[in-house]
Amino acid sequence: MARKNADAGLAVAEVAQATAPEMPRLKKKYREEIVKALHDEFNYDNPMLIPGLTKIVVNMGVGDAANDRKILDGAVKDLTAITGQKPQTTKARKSIAQFHLREGQAIGCHVTLRGDRMWEFADRLLSLALPRIRDFRGLNSNQFDGHGNYTFGLTEQVMFLEIDQDKIDRVRGMDITFVTTARNNEEGRALLKHLGFPFKAIDDAKVPSARDFRRNGNRK
Repeated sequence: MARKNADAGLAVAEVAQATAPEMPRLKKKYREEIVKALHDEFNYDNPMLIPGLTKIVVNMGVGDAANDRKILDGAVKDLTAITGQKPQTTKARKSIAQFHLREGQAIGCHVTLRGDRMWEFADRLLSLALPRIRDFRGLNSNQFDGHGNYTFGLTEQVMFLEIDQDKIDRVRGMDITFVTTARNNEEGRALLKHLGFPFKAIDDAKVPSARDFRRNGNRK
């Protein structure tokens, strides 16, 4: 009887293994190759300190959505196709009279990707979308936030294969943020480089943002 139950249990396990979804390619590479490479590079005492990818946030701002709801609908449609996940609407946190903006007004949409969907998106972005950008010369590595998280912008959505160029209503840019468990920019840069990020050998000069000007002004 015990032998029969064991055989039945083995059969169930084999069926479950056969029907289980295949691990995303980039996730498998991270576990089998990148973890070891990072450990060797930084000589971590604790394996739990090896940086990993937590989530990816894709944000698409639509300033004209205040005047035309169809523009926001188009952005939601594009972002859904690109990420495979329904976006959430981004709303204004406060009213700005000079931009005719009211608090709570829809100004864009965003998606937060985790788990396998995050890994699959990263793989498609790095191996398919970025190489399709015309005259692409790589990404600047000076856009980390000091905590190992990296944000970069794309000026249009047409490099994604999920977008039919003949059916887009307008060109839309987006910001993509890779959130990691790295403790600093050096570790975050190493993680993303091992994942396949095409960083430039020499970064372009970083253009100060309005936030930088405000921060520097407050220090004077």
